[in-house]
Amino acid sequence: MFETAPQPLAAPVIDTHCHLDIRDGDRHPGSTPDPDDLLEIAAGVGVTRVVQIGCDVDSARWSVQMAQTRPEVVVGVALHPNEAPRLQLEEGRDALEAAWAAIAELAVDPKVRAIGETGLDYFRTDESGREIQHESFRWHINLAKELGKPLVIHDRESHDDVIRLVEEEGAPETVVFHCFSGDAEMAKYCASKGWYMSFAGVVTFKNAQVLRDALLEVPDELVLVETDAPYLTPTPHRGKANGSYLMPYTVRAMADVRDVSEAAMATTLWNNAQKVFGPF
Repeated sequence: MFETAPQPLAAPVIDTHCHLDIRDGDRHPGSTPDPDDLLEIAAGVGVTRVVQIGCDVDSARWSVQMAQTRPEVVVGVALHPNEAPRLQLEEGRDALEAAWAAIAELAVDPKVRAIGETGLDYFRTDESGREIQHESFRWHINLAKELGKPLVIHDRESHDDVIRLVEEEGAPETVVFHCFSGDAEMAKYCASKGWYMSFAGVVTFKNAQVLRDALLEVPDELVLVETDAPYLTPTPHRGKANGSYLMPYTVRAMADVRDVSEAAMATTLWNNAQKVFGPF
């Protein structure tokens, strides 16, 4: 069920973005492996806190309920950029607006520390759904500002429009680019705005030199780490299901790129996650 766990980290870290409710690409809350098993194994290698992300109404509700009895878990809620057009195009405008209302209601829970993941995805949504994506992203930006919570951005093949919409609406105080996928120039721009950039297992891939170059441009105070589990599994387990317990591979790769010790990298990542998501 699980890959061989790596050696524990020299200092603890926080997985700032994972999906404990997703198995093999499908949402199956309560299925095996159990979230508590995943959390226990992750804690054993030094990943002692996680941010669970709910990407549709059912997932968001599950996430908030699950976190109530688990002090090591906090939550982000939103409609994923691909979920908003799906709802409107398949179920109608009323369904989309009802989903926004449900997310807004869940978002006030103290366990919800972020609005996201929201943003744009031009890989899976074609032109027919992009206007709805833009509208939904603007809605989430303003919800984050209204509640004073961080905005967690999904940006897939949409860099320019993501930045444009954030700037048109006015950025919340805290912005996180989840699974940062830009180049060094984009990293410099995000840094100039004080936006956080979170790196996932992709940074370990052989063909990801552009991403490693970007990582070098991120100031210490703006860098985060995540798994996006069960996706984006780091080398050497690429192609298998990911979990927070595999994040040490990513942390060690980041330390190598930035030419710092593993302990120093982990401490920087821990401190930044606490600044963004607050105490657990």
